[in-house]
Amino acid sequence: MVKLSVIVPFYNVQAFAPDMVKSLRANSRADFEFILVNDCATDDTPAILERALPDLPGARLVSHERNGGLATARNTGIDAARGEYLTFLDGDDWLADGYLPCLLEAIETLGTDFVRTDHVVSHGRKRTIARVPHGRRGVALDPREAILPADRTTCVDYPYAWAGVYHRRLVDAGLLHFPDGLRTAEDRPWIWRLHREAKSFAVVGLLGVFYRRGVATSLTQIGDVRQLDFIRSFDQVLAETAADPDADRLLPKAVRTYCAVIAHHLGAMGRYEPQVARALKAMSAAALKRMPQEILNEVLDTMDMRRSVLLRRTRRRLGAAGTVAA
Repeated sequence: MVKLSVIVPFYNVQAFAPDMVKSLRANSRADFEFILVNDCATDDTPAILERALPDLPGARLVSHERNGGLATARNTGIDAARGEYLTFLDGDDWLADGYLPCLLEAIETLGTDFVRTDHVVSHGRKRTIARVPHGRRGVALDPREAILPADRTTCVDYPYAWAGVYHRRLVDAGLLHFPDGLRTAEDRPWIWRLHREAKSFAVVGLLGVFYRRGVATSLTQIGDVRQLDFIRSFDQVLAETAADPDADRLLPKAVRTYCAVIAHHLGAMGRYEPQVARALKAMSAAALKRMPQEILNEVLDTMDMRRSVLLRRTRRRLGAAGTVAA
């Protein structure tokens, strides 16, 4: 029986794929499987994965005929997984030796639906620790209560799918798949759904995932139209949260987070292609108009001045006729 399924999408990461494969080998166990998803890479990544298969116990290669994006690739891995537990990694990151057995031991000991972990951020030669924004560790907790308070950074603001491990019952309950086709921010509706609907979770101070920042080919570094999928992503968060029985409590947090992400993208306008920048302004204005206006006004009143002014100015761009003002 497979105890742990490790799902790793790869797309054009030929410079980093060997490090990931090597770290998987250092974490292999007879009851682990590694599902390597080739998301129609156009560089040497597929050949690297093919060569790695004979020396990586439990590895299977699944290939897409066309590129579907990270969310779709993860879903392919989930559908192929046979393990009692599942975890995710990205093809340009890597693991510390022996990390996965420790991760599995943590969730088996705690008996929760999922476990969240800290991680190490690698930016060139610099290493920093990023921690799950929750103070209580090593005990079973209510995921819903970890969404709040609205005015603080909480667990739903730490959406990294690879920073944790998940019991198969979440797959059976329809909670682990990602919104298909999203190119960015695919983990935002996902983490909100987990925290709204799962029964239990825990946070552990386990370090072992090395998250590589500043990679030129990473979507977070590319200012093209795919970045705008964050609008669709957070629209889904708002719609699903509005339908929740606790909507009155949870919506202010969802609106505040959405506003913070819009402000972040507007503040980084210089890295976008000109036509994408224009679309970003228009789509952000429309998104602000779609939000519950009473909650939005309260959020804008309590945000810092820089972001509040930026968002209010953006909201005014949308004229009464529904077109972007000049």
